[in-house]
Amino acid sequence: MAAVELTKDNFDEVVGGADIALVDFWAAWCGPCRQFAPVFEKAAEKHGDIVFGKVDTEAQQELAAAFQITSIPTLMAVREKVVLYAQPGALPATALEDLIAKVREVDMAEVHREAEAQRQAQGGPGTPA
Repeated sequence: MAAVELTKDNFDEVVGGADIALVDFWAAWCGPCRQFAPVFEKAAEKHGDIVFGKVDTEAQQELAAAFQITSIPTLMAVREKVVLYAQPGALPATALEDLIAKVREVDMAEVHREAEAQRQAQGGPGTPA
């Protein structure tokens, strides 16, 4: 499946509705972004169960700002609405495959337990009265 163009209007629906999503923050003028694009597209074709999305940081400045993107390309991995990875830099194909394998292996029940414990410790939403 080809990568999906993400905008502020569809980001939450597309990424939030996916079990696993990889998001590439890029711009047309960025040389490393152009080098990474075919690697990202090839992985998208290989992993049909993962949503691959692309955010054009020039066209979607508000979305890039919301995720504090200061360097491109930046790759973000999201699983069950939790950002597990967000790093700038173009990955070679083997490193991208390794990242995908690691994201698949994460014990999300444990991640959600830890997140809930942090929310309660900080007195955030979900804290019993």
